[in-house]
Amino acid sequence: MARKIDHIGIAVKNLEESLKFYQETLGLDLTGIEVVEEQKVRVAFLPIGDTEIELLESTDPEGPIARHIEKRGQGVQHLAVRVENIEAAIAEMKEKGIRMIDEVPRYGAGGAKIAFCHPKSTGGVLIELTERE
Repeated sequence: MARKIDHIGIAVKNLEESLKFYQETLGLDLTGIEVVEEQKVRVAFLPIGDTEIELLESTDPEGPIARHIEKRGQGVQHLAVRVENIEAAIAEMKEKGIRMIDEVPRYGAGGAKIAFCHPKSTGGVLIELTERE
């Protein structure tokens, strides 16, 4: 089902401050910043090898990233795996007893279709299924 790691999502309080480390210290190139209103998040894309780091800054104090930071602090928020057919991947996860946060794909950053698996079903890790064209 999973083809590769699509990206690693990292929750940050301040996108500009965090970008300094990833760009200046690690030498990564920023390829863009996008606001995903539906998820109340601003996302910066930093490719590394055949995957990328996505820095996630909340645009709303009640948004999921703000709640994540309040509860767990800044850091890795999710691991995204690329799938060929997200609807089939969701069905397969459910067949295997995995609890889904999203039973229907939704819009994600970079034009991807996404669906999250509940961390209580995945050993405590928030897993995002991602389909890109």
